[in-house]
Amino acid sequence: MSADQNNRKFEEVTIKTEPIFKGKIITLQVDHVRLPNGETATREIVKHPGAVAVLALTDDDRMIVVEQYRKALEKSQVEIPAGKLDPGEEPIRAAIRELEEETGYSSESVRPVCSFYTSPGFADEILHLFVAENLVRGEARPDEDEFLECDAITLQEAKELIARGSISDAKTITAVYAWQAYKLTGSF
Repeated sequence: MSADQNNRKFEEVTIKTEPIFKGKIITLQVDHVRLPNGETATREIVKHPGAVAVLALTDDDRMIVVEQYRKALEKSQVEIPAGKLDPGEEPIRAAIRELEEETGYSSESVRPVCSFYTSPGFADEILHLFVAENLVRGEARPDEDEFLECDAITLQEAKELIARGSISDAKTITAVYAWQAYKLTGSF
C-alpha cells in the first residue's frame, strides 16, 4: 500500500460544512462527513492559524519562562514564550518576534526543534517549537492585553513546576523534555 493510500485509509469525506463562530483567533465549524463504512457523522472543528513557541536557553543553563493568567483554566501558568502566527508570517520570524515581545530577549541562534498538532481530535492548530540560544537581554514589549512576568529557571525547577501543575501546557512540557534530551544527547 502506498503512503498516499495509507493516509486515506480512514478518510472522512466532508459532505457539508456549517460555520458556527468566527472570532479574532479561531473559527468553529461543524462538518458533516461520510465515514469509511458509508455512514455519516458530524465533527466539531476549531480552525486556528498556527502558533510558535520558543525554548530560550541562557548561557548559565536556564530556560526563559513567562507566568501569565490563563482565563480558560482560571489560573496562572508558567510557560515558554509563545504566540500565534500572523497571516503569511514565517514561523521562525514569529518565534523571534514572540521571544522579544514577551521576554525582551533576542537571539541570532534560533532553530526549529519540532512541530506538532496540539489537539488533532478537534482542532487544526499546529505549533512550531524553536530553540533559541546565545540570548541578548533587552526590554519586553508585551501586547497591551498581556500581563506577564519573565523568569529563568533550571531544568530541575521546571520539572518541579510540572509536578506541582504550575507548568501543565503541552508546549512547555514538550520543551522541558526536549531540553532534557538535549542535555543528555547534545541534539534535539
